[in-house]
Amino acid sequence: MLNDSNFQISTDRSRLDVAMIYRFLSEQSTWAIGISRDVVERSIENSLCFGGFVDGRQVAFARVITDYATFANLVDLFVLPEYRGRGYSKWLMQAIIDHPSLQRLRRFTLATSDAHGLYTRFGFTAPAKPETLMERYFPNIYLS
Repeated sequence: MLNDSNFQISTDRSRLDVAMIYRFLSEQSTWAIGISRDVVERSIENSLCFGGFVDGRQVAFARVITDYATFANLVDLFVLPEYRGRGYSKWLMQAIIDHPSLQRLRRFTLATSDAHGLYTRFGFTAPAKPETLMERYFPNIYLS
């Protein structure tokens, strides 16, 4: 657990406010509008999750999908709108980068449409060989 005055970060899944995470992702995110509660719950169960808390209330979240040996993908990082601008996303990213189980990975990826400045601070760059990357992408899958 990391602590900076009132902001605490924990990977203890039992502390997560799944209802809040679901509401944010399904109603306010730009990447998971319409996602079902069941999918959110399964994604949390199968990921390394980071919760950010202020006075015991969860205000931030991120998950890392990983094999803990060679690869990780950072997804679903957010800070609730009323708590933005306080540096919480930077603290969350530092906790993720420093996590003991995420060291010495060959590749650590993420996708972002608007937070390049945040992720660049932590060593993320555009792919060195974008021609080697492929994907199956269904951006509106939760709306169908």
